[in-house]
Amino acid sequence: MDLEKRPQPQEAPAAAPVTEGPEAGPRDAPPVGLRASDADRDRTADILREALAEGRLTAEEHSERIGGVYRAKTVAELDPYVADLPGAHQPAAAAYATAPLPGTIPTEPDENLVAVFSSSTRKGRWRVGRRTHAYAVFGNVEIDLTEALFEYKEIVIKAVSVFGNVEIRVPENVSLRGSGSGVFGNFEVDTLEASDAQAPVVFVDGFSVLGNIEAKPKRGKLVADLHKYVGRYVDKQMRKHLGH
Repeated sequence: MDLEKRPQPQEAPAAAPVTEGPEAGPRDAPPVGLRASDADRDRTADILREALAEGRLTAEEHSERIGGVYRAKTVAELDPYVADLPGAHQPAAAAYATAPLPGTIPTEPDENLVAVFSSSTRKGRWRVGRRTHAYAVFGNVEIDLTEALFEYKEIVIKAVSVFGNVEIRVPENVSLRGSGSGVFGNFEVDTLEASDAQAPVVFVDGFSVLGNIEAKPKRGKLVADLHKYVGRYVDKQMRKHLGH
């Protein structure tokens, strides 16, 4: 066969150029970073504050980093400020309920705390009911659970403040959750998750009108006999359920 008549291999057609359009952008465009929320910035700032308190950062380093945190636009921009700190490597907290399941807590309160142009305080060694209502009208209500006896797994505190103040303090080894609202006022629950999954959960809800409602853990306060009392209640409920 004549070599000159042998068919020559055809060249592959050139790839079509990448074009931009409404449905597809350029292939080499970098992905857009996830925008940072105020909660993301506050969470990062908390890690920096802990590092400053523990001596991991100097005051100058903290000041420099905190400024960058609140200027950050994306989550990726926040990471470098805490990449060398232990708080940044903790696993993300799992989602949790901000209120007990319907029907698990009675609608009627075990105790009412009312302060109208006065003050009302509940603290010391007392047994916490499943539901407590607090009303502050031009007054002040203080609920301190740091020395209380917990006999129930879930506890609800409903707080209403009208030109008043409701303060709730819990020990550090229980969970604190909640949600509420304020109208020209403040409603703040400093969420806390206990390391023990069997620890009691305190739910706080309600609303404030030109007032203040605040719930947070009291640092350094722990319930030493937590399992003793909660366990006693669980055992009693199990015996009742089984008919013993």
